[in-house]
Amino acid sequence: MRPSVVLHIPHSSSLIPADLRPGLSLGDGELHQELLAMTDWFTDELFVLPGTDRIVFPVSRLAVDPERFLDDSMEIMAEQGMGVVYTRTSQGRELRPEPSRESRLDLIERFYVPHHVALTRAVDDLLDTNPWCLVIDCHSFPSRPLPHEPDQGPDRPEICLGTDPFHTPAWLASGALKSFTELGFSVELNRPFAGALVPGKHFQTDSRVLALMIEVNRSTYMDESSGRPLPSFGLLRSRLGEVLLKLSSLCGSQPSA
Repeated sequence: MRPSVVLHIPHSSSLIPADLRPGLSLGDGELHQELLAMTDWFTDELFVLPGTDRIVFPVSRLAVDPERFLDDSMEIMAEQGMGVVYTRTSQGRELRPEPSRESRLDLIERFYVPHHVALTRAVDDLLDTNPWCLVIDCHSFPSRPLPHEPDQGPDRPEICLGTDPFHTPAWLASGALKSFTELGFSVELNRPFAGALVPGKHFQTDSRVLALMIEVNRSTYMDESSGRPLPSFGLLRSRLGEVLLKLSSLCGSQPSA
């Protein structure tokens, strides 16, 4: 039976479209380092659950970030020049000059809108034939805080689980926590990152849409200085697959799901 799960993978790409490259203020070496720091490397390979829809953003978040609110007044990271269209790097340097309204809208229409249309369609298709749908927001994070990050605590867990007050019931959060802990991972809820994404159409209104963010510490699977996978990569992918399967089964067993 097809799992009623959508894997949302927004930050795995390091692709900067050729026509956007001249508009970035960084030299090639600087851009390489920024991509190394800001890309959720290999999350499109780590998060695998057979039979699920995978909505993968095709370009780098440095082009457009599909996880940001379109309205900068609602987006806390916009204060640091990291709204839907970044103007600052993780180190606080200029990434690009402030875009014109027309340029901003063009980027949103070109990349952000189609991505969210696809995510919404995937969720709606599952809800047509299932009483619930689980959106798993798939991320990774650096082992040491980047300067732009709100949480600067150095003692980072191996797994961070992000929840939403409306879309993440307590049994889902505790089930995920238990699943990872039983496999030997150190896990924290909503630290160093918090929240979980669902399509705007369903946000805070449709309790059939469940959501959980899973963030993996990059030191568990890659050399952060080179970007190369570690020998532990395959084992981590297998264990993530175990957890995803458990979460799908857990959601399906809930009377309210």
